[in-house]
Amino acid sequence: MSESEATKFLTGDVSVQGEVKTYFERIEEKKHLNAYVTLMHDEALQRAKDSDERRKKNKALPLDGLPIAVKDNFCTAGVLTTAGSKILGNFVPTYESFVTQKLLDAGAVFLGKTNMDEFGMGSSTEKSMHGPTINPNVRSDGTQVVPGGSSGGSAAAVAADLAVAAIGTDTGGSLRQPAAFCGVVGFKPSYGHCSRWGVIAYGSSLDQPGTITKSVADAAILLDVMIARDPKDSTSIDYEGPSLQSALNAGSKKFTVGIPEELAGLVSSQYLEYVWDRAKELCGKANIEIKPVSLPHIRYALPAYYIIALSEASSNLARYDGMRYGYSDQGANNLIERYERSRSAGFGEEVRRRILLGTYSLSSGYYDEYYLRATKVRRKIKEDFDAALQHVDAMIWPTAPTTAFAFGLDATDPLTMYLEDVFTVPINLAGVPAASIPIGVYDDGLPVGLQVVGARHRDADVIGIAHKIEKVADYVRPCTIG
Repeated sequence: MSESEATKFLTGDVSVQGEVKTYFERIEEKKHLNAYVTLMHDEALQRAKDSDERRKKNKALPLDGLPIAVKDNFCTAGVLTTAGSKILGNFVPTYESFVTQKLLDAGAVFLGKTNMDEFGMGSSTEKSMHGPTINPNVRSDGTQVVPGGSSGGSAAAVAADLAVAAIGTDTGGSLRQPAAFCGVVGFKPSYGHCSRWGVIAYGSSLDQPGTITKSVADAAILLDVMIARDPKDSTSIDYEGPSLQSALNAGSKKFTVGIPEELAGLVSSQYLEYVWDRAKELCGKANIEIKPVSLPHIRYALPAYYIIALSEASSNLARYDGMRYGYSDQGANNLIERYERSRSAGFGEEVRRRILLGTYSLSSGYYDEYYLRATKVRRKIKEDFDAALQHVDAMIWPTAPTTAFAFGLDATDPLTMYLEDVFTVPINLAGVPAASIPIGVYDDGLPVGLQVVGARHRDADVIGIAHKIEKVADYVRPCTIG
């Protein structure tokens, strides 16, 4: 899986129009996966035609003709954008998000918009107005499992060969966890490297666009285009590091990775023992040195994350009031009733739950006790990451505490679902880059994901280490893929 499919496509003698038509045929064949919610046939075929013409004239762009899937919370000019929610109604943006515009300018072809948990709030892509997405991988006993979330549609599309690559967003693991569940690569850049302008917000201080690909090399190719300063996004920064593709040629460079001592006792299971053992084995094969490091406050990351994320969600989603745009209940008798009825019917159960919890955390009398305290914990966590990463090039640990689980967990036990994020949310709180790479197949026949976590702005180190581990892992997708 370490071979770059994007490179083969971009340098090969292919008919982009023919390839795009083949992808649409495959999407139709596998529509039961519900990976896509809106297809862009006409736009894609026109862009494919333009790409073929540029290729013939030897004027190809960096991503010319590359078929890409786009998560449905990126605003796409002239294309329905729902964020998986009824509240947006028939929202068709008149503008393009910064990230998608960068990809289009580089010649990419968008096949369509992919399914997601409503507003990114979920870990299974079951909480969508479009219905759940199905993981292309099947448990060895035949059980269908979730693709993870919230970028489950993007991960399923890449894993099922319905796109060469996909983009999504990561607020608390929404790229890395579905990548792990589907057996592909998920990369979350450092906070501020990819502009959030034109991305429908969940938690503004946590959200970050990134990639889902079949290899680390493909992630580097896309991110070298996506990472750029955007004057429209005040959190966007100038990246002054090396190109991520150059990090793929680390060769004999000696890397050192840290294993946080606190994580081993945070969650324990037979599955996690397998992941730790496998990770150490692969580091040995890749000539990567392992050192113990400490993240003393990481045990508080999950509650701090949910307080901060839900508080920001409460603020961000206040704009959807049923008055200016989106779904509006016309049966209300007064303004307040219209607000209440529109939001009650327009938002799903999980989004309503998170809005209520976030509003409570920000309310008078509880702000200091919850939100302010959570921000102080966040600062401590960031300091822990900074200190640990002074002594190593990156850290490694499992992406998720389990392999992909069966459908229905979210409905029966939402708290257990929140615990699925225990290994991913600390990274968003610290604002550092991380990649999830597939390193094997567990006893249940499902893919296993490992995270490589780097220091902020050292995304190239994450690429280099992840690429070295990926090569020795020699991951082969399960034969049960659908």
